[in-house]
Amino acid sequence: MKTIRDLDITGKRVLIRVDFNVPMDETGTITDDLRIRTVLPTIEYGLDQGAKIILCSHMGRPKGQRVEKYSLGPVAHYLAGILEKPVRLAPDCVGPEAESAVGSMNNGDVVLLENLRFHAEEQANDPEFAKQLAALADVYINNAFAVSHRAHASVVGVPKYCGAKGAGFLLQKEMEYFHRSIDDPFRPLVAIVGGAKVSSKLGALDNMLDKVDCMLIGGAMANTFLKSQGYGVGVSKVEDELLDSARKLLTDAAEKGVKVYLPVDVIAADRFAPDAVSKQVTIQDIPENWMALDVGPATVICFSEVLADARTIIWNGPMGAFEMDAFSRGTMALAHTVAASHALSITGGGDSNAAVKQSGESENISYMSTGGGAFLMLMEGKELPGVVALEE
Repeated sequence: MKTIRDLDITGKRVLIRVDFNVPMDETGTITDDLRIRTVLPTIEYGLDQGAKIILCSHMGRPKGQRVEKYSLGPVAHYLAGILEKPVRLAPDCVGPEAESAVGSMNNGDVVLLENLRFHAEEQANDPEFAKQLAALADVYINNAFAVSHRAHASVVGVPKYCGAKGAGFLLQKEMEYFHRSIDDPFRPLVAIVGGAKVSSKLGALDNMLDKVDCMLIGGAMANTFLKSQGYGVGVSKVEDELLDSARKLLTDAAEKGVKVYLPVDVIAADRFAPDAVSKQVTIQDIPENWMALDVGPATVICFSEVLADARTIIWNGPMGAFEMDAFSRGTMALAHTVAASHALSITGGGDSNAAVKQSGESENISYMSTGGGAFLMLMEGKELPGVVALEE
């Protein structure tokens, strides 16, 4: 896979697919600029090389319609402030207005195309739409790891019609860290997997059995595994249709010599609410009408002891409903443990990264991946369509 450094971009029109789908409040103020700042090195490199930088991104889910609250106008304004130079927002991403905005560019200029998803053809990977986007540029760069698992026009369509194509620094970094952690890791390699659903991560769990030495399972998805082992979990969230799958995964893990650790205690509550009555109980003693909403302190100690020996840690998904203070202790404690570890530590997914930020440990994690879905697809052992498109 070529990168932007391998291509001659001086004086060229360089179309960079970025992910500027950033959170904003009701006033249009950006509340978290991580997705903008992580692509700056690629943009700045292009400017240093004297390229004409054309940025394209989606924002929200406008469903193929022009919805003003999903305009990238606030992003263009914010980016201009960071770069300390004008960033022109093209009124559209294809058509005469986009062509005019790009046609008037000088070397070192930056244009941000309006929201790709204002056109339904983007998500449909329409060939004609991809051709129109590609026609705006001489060089295509994918720097949007977070959408590289999606077969959308700007991700897999455009590269077919651009002779020069490559990865931006963010995509390159994401792939390098993932391969360091999975293909050639320092061992022991420990995977921490949490979150709400087993169904969304079953493929990843199955594939990781051939990669990891230990697996720690928490979050609501742990309830399905606990129930599959005969424990009563009250009215906790459970995917009953996956009990056999959970049971089989634990059996397969044992046969492959992979140690899987489930919670030994939980913080249970009488309802899912910030002011719920809650208490620590062992997994044998979850009250019939209560629900498990966080791993308990004994589980944290157990998980921390496993992590103490790890040399590589991959974490996807929180240990409980960390957005509520009463059920955040397990996730926060684990974040502190991972941060204090000497292991190469990689977190992936919006909830995992949000939890790490909440814990104040962002600076102490080796790498925080910008893409949850793409990260999970790699964990499943699959190739990312956006990366494949650059290599074809």
